[in-house]
Amino acid sequence: MTPLERLFALEQFGIKLGLDNIRTLLAALDHPERAWPSIHIAGTNGKGSVAAMVERALRAAGLKTGRYTSPHLDRIEERVALDGQPVDSATFEAVTAHVFDAVDRLREGSLPGRSLGEGRPTFFEVSTAIAFEIFRRAKVDVAVVEVGLGGRFDATNVLTPVITAITSIAFDHERHLGHTLSDIAFEKAGIAKPGVPLVTGRLPDEAAARIVEVARDIGAPLVDATATTADRTYPPLTLALPGRHQLENAVVAVAILEQWSKAVSYLPTDAIVTGLTTCEWPARLEWLRVPFDPQSHRLATGLLAQDRPPYGELLIDAAHNPAGAEALASYLRDIDSQPLPIVFAAMADKDLRKMVAALAPVAASFIATTVPHSRARTADQLAAEIRALASVPVEADGSPVAAVARALAQPGQRSLSGGGSRRAVACGSIYMVGPLRARLLESGATRI
Repeated sequence: MTPLERLFALEQFGIKLGLDNIRTLLAALDHPERAWPSIHIAGTNGKGSVAAMVERALRAAGLKTGRYTSPHLDRIEERVALDGQPVDSATFEAVTAHVFDAVDRLREGSLPGRSLGEGRPTFFEVSTAIAFEIFRRAKVDVAVVEVGLGGRFDATNVLTPVITAITSIAFDHERHLGHTLSDIAFEKAGIAKPGVPLVTGRLPDEAAARIVEVARDIGAPLVDATATTADRTYPPLTLALPGRHQLENAVVAVAILEQWSKAVSYLPTDAIVTGLTTCEWPARLEWLRVPFDPQSHRLATGLLAQDRPPYGELLIDAAHNPAGAEALASYLRDIDSQPLPIVFAAMADKDLRKMVAALAPVAASFIATTVPHSRARTADQLAAEIRALASVPVEADGSPVAAVARALAQPGQRSLSGGGSRRAVACGSIYMVGPLRARLLESGATRI
């Protein structure tokens, strides 16, 4: 079994929150997490976008950067970026082998006084150790690290960062994090550290009150990005990432970067502006021009953009929880879109009722699809549930690519660029959106 096969085999054991195993594993690796300063970002939504903005700004200021985010879109190497680019496959596999060597030594008992609970680490624990070791070998100046799930017992919470941040609080992963906003906020506030600034975005009152309490109890200076005056004057600018919710994410990113300037090293204003205006975060309100044959109702795969086939325009978005669905619907209303066909997939543990309630007003129809994942709803299951919640037509297709073809085959409207005639949306689980995006780009789709 190759190192990558061993890594993916760990997915079958699911999620196990806790810090004992990751601490033991990192100690066996001689603590790579201590080799570089870090910025640690939690939040229900927005943490990836904020990480992208912050990393880009730090890089623009001349720093060598690492960025750790999850899950990946299509390739696991995407989780670990050096200077904004996914690490190369050879490096990722070599470090994975090195980490599993440490795992094996721990399981064999060849490291006295150290052992792994239940005999094995989780997929996310090993992935986190891999990222941290890659950052050490690359000698990064700073790593921007996104929390995987929650915060308090997330494997990334072994860091002693120079800045922490919580972008937003909403309902998601209630089985692990609690069923009230206060409980969820408590779990995410677990990344706060004594004396380390904790930047917060716009939060519900119940969540904000709990975070204030946690920060006060441990002695973490609280920086409310929505109520803090910027340290400097910024020119008018257009954010690289679309959607009104990105305005709030940008406010958090600016507060993080200004805290870095105070606590670590000064960042020029133009570097911060570069971070906001040129960062990339794919599959978040991203439009693709997709070659499409309206006669056969199939995607025109294999054609190049210069061949100028008929095309449709597809909005890709990883709206995988109710807050994400609301942000997507808000964007469609902001661009004055008429209701569009929506290709949709969701995991079984997601609050489908709230997601459909957010999307139904902007949906001409739903085409339910699925992904090969143990937690995924099947296309037929999802379609049946949506029919009970929405009054628009609902179809099912187990192939996301075929589902997109079905969506584009439905009557459309004027395209964004004025040249096409059909538009649709593909959203929901990142386990569907990421591979779908990759397949479409491989088949000749282009970014708009």
